[in-house]
Amino acid sequence: MKSKSIGILILFLLGISFAQAQQKTTMSVHDAVAMALEKSNAVNLAQTKVETKNFERQVVKNNQYPDAKISGQYMRLTNADVTLKNQSNSSDNSTSSGEAKPVNQLLLGQANVSMPLFSGFKLKNSIEASEQVYQSEIANAEHSKEEIAIKVIEYYAALYKAQQTVELLQESLKSSNQRVTDFTALEQNGIIARNDLLKSQLQVSKIQLNLDEAEKNVKMLNYYLITLLKLNPETLIVVSPSNIDPNLFNNLPKTESEAIQNRKDLTSIRLLEKASESNIKIAKSGYYPALNLSAGYIALDLQNTITVENAMNVGVGLSYNLSSLFKNGKEVKVAKSKAIELQKQEAELTDAVKIQIKNAQEDYQLAIKQDKVYNESVTQSSENYRIVKDKYDNGLSNTNDLLEADVDQLSAKINLANAKANVALKYYELLNTTGQLLESFNLSKN
Repeated sequence: MKSKSIGILILFLLGISFAQAQQKTTMSVHDAVAMALEKSNAVNLAQTKVETKNFERQVVKNNQYPDAKISGQYMRLTNADVTLKNQSNSSDNSTSSGEAKPVNQLLLGQANVSMPLFSGFKLKNSIEASEQVYQSEIANAEHSKEEIAIKVIEYYAALYKAQQTVELLQESLKSSNQRVTDFTALEQNGIIARNDLLKSQLQVSKIQLNLDEAEKNVKMLNYYLITLLKLNPETLIVVSPSNIDPNLFNNLPKTESEAIQNRKDLTSIRLLEKASESNIKIAKSGYYPALNLSAGYIALDLQNTITVENAMNVGVGLSYNLSSLFKNGKEVKVAKSKAIELQKQEAELTDAVKIQIKNAQEDYQLAIKQDKVYNESVTQSSENYRIVKDKYDNGLSNTNDLLEADVDQLSAKINLANAKANVALKYYELLNTTGQLLESFNLSKN
C-alpha cells in the first residue's frame, strides 16, 4: 500500500513538472514587438553604436576648448660649467677661497594654455559633420528597430498559420478516424467494398503526415520567436485572432512622397550626405593658415647660478603648411567623390523604396481579395460536403466523391486561416515600407 502511494505521488509530481515545462502564454503583436525592441541583440547593438557616435561627437566638440598643460622637470647635472655672459666680474662670483660653486641640478616648471583662433573653419565644420553622423546613426538605430519589429510580426503570423493548421488537421483526423471506424463495421457486414475502407484509411495516413509536419512547424516557429524575445525555452506562445492589435487598419499608410521622406534608412543616408558636405569644407581648410593664441608661465632654478620666477608669456602663433598648396587638392577631390557616392546611394535606395511600397500596396490589396474569396470558399465547400454526404448516405455518390469533398472542405478552412493572417501581415509590411510601423504601435520613441 505504501509503495502504491509513493507511485501515485511520483506520477503526480511528474504531471506537475510536465505542466510547468509547457508554459503556454498568449501575447499580442504589440507586446511581442515591444519585448523584442527591449531585448533584441540587434537593437542593443544599434543603440550602442549611437552612444559611440555621441562620444565621438563630444570628442570633436572638445577641440574648440583651450588646451592647458602643466609640466615639471628635475635634472641631475654632473658639475656643469655655467657662465653668464652678462655677469660682471665681482667678488660675488666666487667663494672666499676663489672656487666656483657647484652646479649639480636643474628644476624647471611650466604651465601653458593654447587655443585655436582660426583654422580655416576646420573646427566648425568638424563639429557639424560629427553632429550629422550622430543623427544618421540615430536614424539607423530606428531602422534596425523597424527591421526587428517586422521580423517578429512575420514569425507571429507564420506561427498563427501553423497553429491554425494543426487545429484543423486534428479536427479532420478525428472525423476521419471515426469514418474509418464506421467503414470497418460496414465492410465487416458486407455493406461496402474493402476498397472503400482502404481509401478512408489512406486519407487518415495522409492527414497524419500533414499533421506531423504542421506540428513540427509550430515547434520551430515558436522557437524562433521565443529566441528573438529572449523567453524561457519551454514557453509556448499561443496566437489567436484576438491577439492582433485592435487599432489594425485604422491608420492608412502615407502617400509615396511622405513615405520616402519618413523612411529611416533614407533619412540616415541624407544626413551622411550633409556630413560629406562638411567634410569637403574640412578638406578645403588646408588652404588656409592656422592662428593660435597661447599663454604660459615658466619657473626655473639652476643650482647656485640662476633663478627665474613669475615669467609670464602670452602671444599669437601663425602657421601655414606650404605643401598643402600641392597636396590638399587631392584630399578635396576624395571628399567630393565620397559625397557623390552618397548621392548615388540615395538615388538607388529611393528607387528601391518606391518598388517596395508599390509591391507592398499590391500585396495588401491581393490579401484582402483572397480573404474574401476564401470566406466564400469555406461556405461553398461546407455546403458541397453536406450535399455529397447526403448523397453518399442515400447511395447516390461514391466514396471518392465523399473523401474529395472532405479534403476540399479542409483545404478551404486552412486557406481561410492563412488568408486572415496574411491580411494582417501584409498590412504591417505596408506600414514598414512606408516608415510607419513603429508609429502604429506607438513605439517610435522607445
